[in-house]
Amino acid sequence: MSFLVLLLVLWVEKFSSWRSNIQQDGPWLRLLAKAERQADFIESPWLAIMLLVVLPLVVLALLLALLEPLAYGWLALPVHLLVLIYSLGRGDLQAALGPFRDSWRRSDSEAAYLVARRDLALEAEEEGALLQSVQGYLVWQAYQSFFAVIFWYALLGPLAALAYRLLALLAEHTEQAAFRERAVSLRHAFDWLPVRVLAASFALVGNFVAVNRALLHELLSWDISAAQLVINVGRAASETPEPVIGEAGVSSLDALWQLLVRAAVLWYAVFALWTLFL
Repeated sequence: MSFLVLLLVLWVEKFSSWRSNIQQDGPWLRLLAKAERQADFIESPWLAIMLLVVLPLVVLALLLALLEPLAYGWLALPVHLLVLIYSLGRGDLQAALGPFRDSWRRSDSEAAYLVARRDLALEAEEEGALLQSVQGYLVWQAYQSFFAVIFWYALLGPLAALAYRLLALLAEHTEQAAFRERAVSLRHAFDWLPVRVLAASFALVGNFVAVNRALLHELLSWDISAAQLVINVGRAASETPEPVIGEAGVSSLDALWQLLVRAAVLWYAVFALWTLFL
């Protein structure tokens, strides 16, 4: 059933607007705001983690425990699909990059700076650094929006996928430094394995030798961030050239996107074989 859910997620992504309708964070954000006003939660951030992350997982686990014995488990399929769609990243990555790509293609650096700050929350002091920041944004957002969620769903099911997204939302939206510190630490642990699996996938679908050089010394490192690792390896795998303004700069973004697409195809092929032989 898991592979069927993964295929349905692709269909929803490409041919429907369900994702924006399903990804409603309002109730959870209101719960977060209440927790941030409570002294008990501020003094003990782990209580906030229990309320904001563990409690939804317990509710989901109970729901699945009720549905999976019925109708050979098929009643649980819609729940898996809804949870997985909710657990994907927020927004449309390609649409968000559109205005920047148009400005960069026209060699309009001033407009590119403005749209990068407005749409991507990125700033840089010079053109080359700005394009590199956008390249990194593309790779990181693709990883945390799709690859990490798909990895944990395929490995451990919807509970792990939902846990990853709730930790990401907590790290992004909380105004309490203690909450953010705990969420970032837990998310770093969640990212350690899938980001290295994706890096290895880049080696198979991109420049193997360059990836080997970029990844070798950081393969087992706990200290390097997932974002830094996946960005460095992604650039190496796609053989990203020196940043220049104009069509060549946009082509570097296209090359990174194609690398991500090839890695996604590889993952789905592996999941299909896993489903067939296990």
